[in-house]
Amino acid sequence: MAVGAGAAITLPYIIPSSALGKDGAVAPSNRVVMGLIGSGSMGTGDMHEFMGKPDVQMVAACDVDKQHRESAKAAMDAKYGNSDARIYSDYREFLAQEKIDAVILALPDQWHGIIAVAAANAKLDIYGQKPLARTIWEGKKIIEAVEKNNVIWQTGSWQRSEAHFHRACELVINGRIGKVSFVEVGLPDGSPTYSAHPVQPVPEGLDWDMWLGPAPSAPYRGVCHWDWRWILDYSGGQLTDWAGHHIDIAHWGLGLDRTGPIEIDARGVYPRDGIFDVPVEYSIHAKYANGIEMHYANARQVPHGMGVCWYGDKGWIHVDRGERLFASDPKILEEKIGDNEIKLYRSLNHTQNLIDCIRSREETITPCQVAHRSISAALLGEISMLTGRKIKWNPDTQEIIDDPMASRLLRRPFRTPWKLEGN
Repeated sequence: MAVGAGAAITLPYIIPSSALGKDGAVAPSNRVVMGLIGSGSMGTGDMHEFMGKPDVQMVAACDVDKQHRESAKAAMDAKYGNSDARIYSDYREFLAQEKIDAVILALPDQWHGIIAVAAANAKLDIYGQKPLARTIWEGKKIIEAVEKNNVIWQTGSWQRSEAHFHRACELVINGRIGKVSFVEVGLPDGSPTYSAHPVQPVPEGLDWDMWLGPAPSAPYRGVCHWDWRWILDYSGGQLTDWAGHHIDIAHWGLGLDRTGPIEIDARGVYPRDGIFDVPVEYSIHAKYANGIEMHYANARQVPHGMGVCWYGDKGWIHVDRGERLFASDPKILEEKIGDNEIKLYRSLNHTQNLIDCIRSREETITPCQVAHRSISAALLGEISMLTGRKIKWNPDTQEIIDDPMASRLLRRPFRTPWKLEGN
């Protein structure tokens, strides 16, 4: 482990015994040393999750908001009983100076591609929040960088590490409901729209231009640390925010998590005023090469609401958060998976799975190649909604067929001077 990186940490004059590996604590030379880029709500939660592991040490944070990065430093310093945590406002300085093993990336979606590629090129293992990227082109570039640099990547699609989701998928993929022909995926309803977001002064300590990054220039309107999700320049709304959860699970249960649909037909209802412009309602019909059809939509448009429901010729299974697992016949859920049947990857703790894989150099339960396919299904739906027509897709070449206008939406232009490293 970079615990060469650990050696670079400035130790306090009074060193807690836990920092020296005493009192049963893991010695510094055996810890995975990590940093954080993006210390808002998601990043802060991830930081605390990793700090709770005895074999991990968080040493640095980067955020364009001074309040956020100082809060992250205070949490790290409190955890380790020192004042050593380092903070940065620019991810480039962070990557150039920090000698660490791995990094958490928890950023607005427009930044995912650029910073993920830079972190992979710095040869850091990565815990990347979903969605993988804002566009399909960026997702492909992340995969290229991860594979080129032999990086271990874990996506924050943590449902795969929950027992009832794993159970549902194993039952489906092993034929307990027969041959599946149709799947319904219920995602959150769109956020309500608000029209009053006047231009206002940028808060002290926030680098707004850096926050925008590759997105188009825009005045500050107070829509920053959470509500950016409802603006297309930064996100695709609830559809893309949740694709890495429920669409990912739908794919997993079908063995389709490294491919994609061949046809997508979608319709959305968009706000009529205000600055929020992601769909408040959306309905996407996707067809796969094996004949399976999938409908993913905001929850009010599907019978079972939130979650995933697979329909086979012998019954159905529905799964959602809160350990909700149901079937057309409850006896289906009691069936055992035999020794010679398909056993899906098992992870008992999503963040620990990354740490274990950093040590073993084995693939995580949700590598970027898998995350790319779940968000691609949603992004193709977005393209279909924006163009108002059916999209034909080649999941092998990852190209839209015979539609140059729609193909242009596979990527978004970056504002000068931003670009992906190597492109």
